[in-house]
Amino acid sequence: MIISGFQKLTLLDFPGHTACTLFTHGCNMRCPFCHNSALVSGQAPGIHTQEEILSFLKKRQGLLDGVAITGGEPLLHKDIAEFIKKIKALGFSVKLDTNGSVPERLEELISGGLVDYIAMDIKNCKEKYSLSAGTEIDIRDIERSVELIKNSSLPHEFRTTVTRELHTEEDIISVAKWLGKEEKYFLQQFKDSGDILTDGQSAHGDDTLREFALSASEFVKLCETRGI
Repeated sequence: MIISGFQKLTLLDFPGHTACTLFTHGCNMRCPFCHNSALVSGQAPGIHTQEEILSFLKKRQGLLDGVAITGGEPLLHKDIAEFIKKIKALGFSVKLDTNGSVPERLEELISGGLVDYIAMDIKNCKEKYSLSAGTEIDIRDIERSVELIKNSSLPHEFRTTVTRELHTEEDIISVAKWLGKEEKYFLQQFKDSGDILTDGQSAHGDDTLREFALSASEFVKLCETRGI
């Protein structure tokens, strides 16, 4: 595992948990709206070793109860299962953020009981997936990951970062229909972090995003906005 970022406390990243957040290095997508472009491009400022992270966690037993692993794309790392086993052995719950492009590794973590919560980014409707991912994507991998998560019985969510240039109301409704009636779906307002991968992205108005969520809510159990 290459860990390029480390937030020692978060009350937001892992629902219901007091956690720390690990940002893994590298991603196989190039989403124009990506707000962690340094992790994608390899320009992240530092590297944290597994030993450093595990030492920190040992000192936080009883103070923190969770670890959120995000990226980049964590499932690109072949040793992620072994690393999570070490985290779980210390008594911490694990949340995984993923883009769903490596379903075989996702299945390994789920079947091994190594994750307690999964958040999957849905980039867009199937027809516009590669456009929004910034590279050619095999939609079958994404579909398989969605089904693995839906059938896992684990707490989970799906979410889309919405931009004016890439997402219409019809796109969001299409995603909601794909996910289905039992799912939680969050629409995240695009914000320019100053570390965006591609210039030229902008946000829909807050009221417009709320309208998107209202329209999509007909097709999922819950659709809410974030970041507005």
